Amino acid sequence: MSRRDALVRVIDALHAEIAALKDNDVAALERATADKLGGIDLLSQLGTGPAGPELRELADEANRLNETCRIYVNLMAANTRRRLQTLTGDGFAGHRPMMTAYA
Repeated sequence: MSRRDALVRVIDALHAEIAALKDNDVAALERATADKLGGIDLLSQLGTGPAGPELRELADEANRLNETCRIYVNLMAANTRRRLQTLTGDGFAGHRPMMTAYA
């Protein structure tokens, strides 16, 4: 397998991760993440070397997709935190001033 093929595998897995995140499909997310990590391991085994324009373009696309995944995960975590704070009656925890004790 070539570095190009391995990068395409990573890109496909990142697309699958995004779809799984959107659908809230944990099993699909696990599969896509395993595929992505396998592609990254394969890239590592293939070594480094000069990258032509096509490889750079594919690597840039993989980076953009990875950033999209990171944003989705961060938004989901923030929404979960907000919901938990609301459920516990602590919805303004981040907006309260810190109490300081003075002797």
